[in-house]
Amino acid sequence: MKVYLMFEDRDFDPDQPLPVNEHDLSQDLELDTLLHAMALGDKFLYYIGRSAVLAGLNEPDEIRYRQDVLRDCLKNPEVVRAIYRMPIEADKSKRSHWLGIFTRTPSGVLSSSLDLMRLFVGFLRQLKSIADEHGGKFESAGFRAFFATLQRELSDDYFEVVEAQLKQLSFRDGVLISAELGRGNEGHNYVLRLPNERNRGWLKEVFSKRPPVYSFRVHPRDDAGSRALSEIKDRGINLAANALAQASDHIDSYLKMLQIELAFYIGCMNLHEQLDRLDAPLAFPVPERMTERAHTFRGLYDPCLALTIGKNIVGNDVNAQGQSLVVITGANQGGKSTFLRSIGLAQLMMQAGMFVPAAGFRANLSAGVFTHFKRKEDASMTSGKLDEELGRMSDIVDSLSPGALMLFNESFAATNEREGSEIAGQITRALVEKQVKVFFVTHMYEFARACYERGTPDTLFLRAERKPDGTRTFKLLPGEPLSTSHGKDVYRAVFDEQANPVEEAPVTSEQA
Repeated sequence: MKVYLMFEDRDFDPDQPLPVNEHDLSQDLELDTLLHAMALGDKFLYYIGRSAVLAGLNEPDEIRYRQDVLRDCLKNPEVVRAIYRMPIEADKSKRSHWLGIFTRTPSGVLSSSLDLMRLFVGFLRQLKSIADEHGGKFESAGFRAFFATLQRELSDDYFEVVEAQLKQLSFRDGVLISAELGRGNEGHNYVLRLPNERNRGWLKEVFSKRPPVYSFRVHPRDDAGSRALSEIKDRGINLAANALAQASDHIDSYLKMLQIELAFYIGCMNLHEQLDRLDAPLAFPVPERMTERAHTFRGLYDPCLALTIGKNIVGNDVNAQGQSLVVITGANQGGKSTFLRSIGLAQLMMQAGMFVPAAGFRANLSAGVFTHFKRKEDASMTSGKLDEELGRMSDIVDSLSPGALMLFNESFAATNEREGSEIAGQITRALVEKQVKVFFVTHMYEFARACYERGTPDTLFLRAERKPDGTRTFKLLPGEPLSTSHGKDVYRAVFDEQANPVEEAPVTSEQA
């Protein structure tokens, strides 16, 4: 049996390689806040959530498959949580009672596997009961296939056969084995046999004449004889012990995979409940293929900020359909960095098959999300801050591929306005030419103005809105680059003066 709740045709691998930039993503997007909200202190939920969010999907059909399963989970949370508890309880019971790991003899393996199978059969019966009682409430292809498999494979006939075989393998009446004599009269070709059926009543069994047999008894103190009989028994039951051990391992693996795949959805349910309590909007996104240029949303917000401050926050409405470059300007503390994080988090959540923090969201898939945020001064750095920024950019470029999403937050501003703008402009143009979608938050007015004056149709300009009295709205609106906290003043002071130089009075000898 297969679980197949994360993928339609394969198991989810929680140990799959993560993106090379996963550390920067976690730091810049504050991803740990999101993952801790999913885990609620459970290390296993955190580990599975981190793997699923960072190693996203690249096909819209795979995303829609997970979204449908997640919708079912949100509609039937009690049932899903009850199923999730079963493999956890099975593992606890196994660790408490099963000692099979301490023995390698066929007799020990058989005995341990019998105990384990009896334990697992009880949990399989519970799963079958849930499938019969609640399977009709689920609508997704993933859950329909999951419950159909349980009902088909775990029929009443199946449990009857399993119980009968487990009873036979207990060997309450001894072990019946056949063997042949080989060279030197050594035994070989040991075969485990079914015991003869007893169809007669117990009176006939007691008083009927039995056929002659050749038998012997081992003296209780005959250690060598006991060991010899034990070896013969192990040879006879070896195949049966291995088969039962493999069967128990298969069920054990199935329950573990059920726990792994449901852990992702349990984490999503935990996150949904916390954001729902804040009255924060949530929506299932519409994924478009990587070759498209789609990015439209309503009410998009940073879920990590909402979770941190414990209340709903201002969202943004943007239509960046067909845009490859989005430049965001405005004064400090206007919500630009928060908006940039919301873009990155929404992309990761969408490609993991989750809901997104917005009232509506549509975007094309990306071949990876990359961030280049400004860093605090580090006294241990052996080079300048600009060198550090360029070094990080070089590492990012080595991993970039067409279709990626690149997020810049006040990058290349560690030098003067002219140099920083030139560096930012050249890097941005190169990325856009290579089909990389770029969101760039900047205070460099010259860079923003140069992008605006080029007038390319695939560029969108957003600016942080402030009311006439200076009140921040944390809204980003379309429009030409806005005055920043310092960039525009420097731009005007330097370049306007160069365009209109002021005539200086001649210097007299007295003045000199």
